Amino acid sequence: MSKNLNTSMKRRHSTLSEFDQLPRELRFWLTEAKLPWSARSVTRLWSKALRQTGGDRQAAVKFLSDVERRTLKKDAPKVWGTSYPISEKTEVSRATAR
Repeated sequence: MSKNLNTSMKRRHSTLSEFDQLPRELRFWLTEAKLPWSARSVTRLWSKALRQTGGDRQAAVKFLSDVERRTLKKDAPKVWGTSYPISEKTEVSRATAR
């Protein structure tokens, strides 16, 4: 199964209790995340997002989504090849679906 997740993110095993301790907004964001975030790495990123947004939780969630999108863009050519359609077109369709 480890071969199915080909990403530049480091592999960490998190316990369910670590996820249970995450803030509500962060747990919700993780339910829709495209990458397999560990509780430790997403907590670190959440703290950074809150610092940079002055504690604005909605802006912090957007920050997380932006980081994930950039990671996917970086990893997509390595995983699926350079012709994989992860582009602004994909981002626009997600933005207009809200």
